[in-house]
Amino acid sequence: YNFYNNKRKLIIIMKNKILTVIIILGTITIIYFQRTNFSEYTLKKTISSCVIGQKRTSTSFDIEKAKKFCEETIKKQRGD
Repeated sequence: YNFYNNKRKLIIIMKNKILTVIIILGTITIIYFQRTNFSEYTLKKTISSCVIGQKRTSTSFDIEKAKKFCEETIKKQRGD
């Protein structure tokens, strides 16, 4: 009886550890995808804000030049 009781406890412990590992891996995967999605979104918003700032401070405003300048400047700052 004691042998079967210990075996059941081991099986329960193993299932809990496997479940914990699966949850941790799932969480890491979700965090990775969220980070990449929000990183791209943040980059677009930062470039838009920079273009608006360029428009407000420039006397002769060209949207394509401003966008290119902002993309280069922001990517240089981020290290891309």
